[in-house]
Amino acid sequence: MSETIISAEVVEKSNAARKANLERDYASLGERLDRRGIAIDAIRDKVEKFAVAIPSWGVGTGGTRFARFPDAGEPRDIFDKIEDCAVIRQLTQATPTVSLHIPWDKADPNRLKQAASRFGLRFDAMNSNTFSDARDQKLSYKFGSLSHADAGTRRQAVEHNLECIEIGRTLGSKALTVWIGDGSNFPGQVNFARAFERYLNAMKDIYAGLPDDWKLFTEHKMYEPAFYSTVVQDWGTNYMIAKELGDKAFCLVDLGHHAPNVNIEMIVSRLIQFKKLGGFHFNDSKYGDDDLDAGSIDPYRLFLVFNELVDAELSGAEGFHPAHMLDQSHNVTDPIESLMLSAVEVQRAYAQALLVDRKALEGYQDTNDALMATQMLKVAYRTDVEPILAMARLKTGGAIDPVAAYRAAGYRAKVAAERPAVAGGSGGIV
Repeated sequence: MSETIISAEVVEKSNAARKANLERDYASLGERLDRRGIAIDAIRDKVEKFAVAIPSWGVGTGGTRFARFPDAGEPRDIFDKIEDCAVIRQLTQATPTVSLHIPWDKADPNRLKQAASRFGLRFDAMNSNTFSDARDQKLSYKFGSLSHADAGTRRQAVEHNLECIEIGRTLGSKALTVWIGDGSNFPGQVNFARAFERYLNAMKDIYAGLPDDWKLFTEHKMYEPAFYSTVVQDWGTNYMIAKELGDKAFCLVDLGHHAPNVNIEMIVSRLIQFKKLGGFHFNDSKYGDDDLDAGSIDPYRLFLVFNELVDAELSGAEGFHPAHMLDQSHNVTDPIESLMLSAVEVQRAYAQALLVDRKALEGYQDTNDALMATQMLKVAYRTDVEPILAMARLKTGGAIDPVAAYRAAGYRAKVAAERPAVAGGSGGIV
């Protein structure tokens, strides 16, 4: 049996105070859904099986270009991070995997595997880092990595990615995510075509080192840290990369990596249609890549993304097995609380999308009834599925109210006493 960080008594006490009301709310919602021909238990069962990975770096306090203000009990290393991830998993029962970032999380792979297994955690996709310089790094990535003009720098970046694959093989990971910050800050600084050609050639070397049962995820971002041009700047470029590399290459969609007003759900549909959707980094944004809590700004957009995902799931779309991960920067909140609520919000969007009357929607689409077609989505979105989510957590051993149980346990104060305080610093995320 897996160990738990927070005592079972704390969770049981928290649940006992809420269970009666939850059962009444669940029965009431079940009756209303039954009138729509929807079995509430079937939706709950699907929610129970839906999972999203936690990024190891997400449990630390984030920052901006201007400053970083560490919170009490900051994780000191990857092993502290694993313990924080175990808390999220215990209370939400929605986050069974952790995604590592190398070299930030570099440690003996066997020790990492043992530490995770204590809490019933597994490892998701490996993430390489060639967008910043490691302490003992020979060549700098200041002017790029996989697209760098210098062949030695490109080779160093390739070898780092191959090392990530080797670490991941020991950990049981099955995917490598590659995001680069390569680009330019001034017109004329780089030759666009030559830089992209160098990138593709370097990625082909990485792809060649991929095990047969692995996937390679490439991630696009329209700007930052390079503000004039970015080598992998949009989903179209990302799609070209995946097509060029081969069948094991897929596109990763980060919800914050798009210009304002871009129709992300349509991008998702296109990538599904052409069998190149690899997965998601869930977050939210207001102005750019803000990495805010999932669903905190535009929960309807998150629902519309899941509307496309559920449509593909129910229609049996070929090759449809997207990976799900949170990717956020928590500057002013407790990262554990934010990640718990974000995992719940992703589940919420999934549950709401499962409530869409697909047959009626298709009928309205085919008869060009725009008003009723959009109402089919609104009916599902307006449905309060909280009783379904809470019952799924209760049934699987989690907390009806994860944040309440977490605060009652006093976990943050406990780790603050055990982990030395970290001094504030200049800009940059963890």
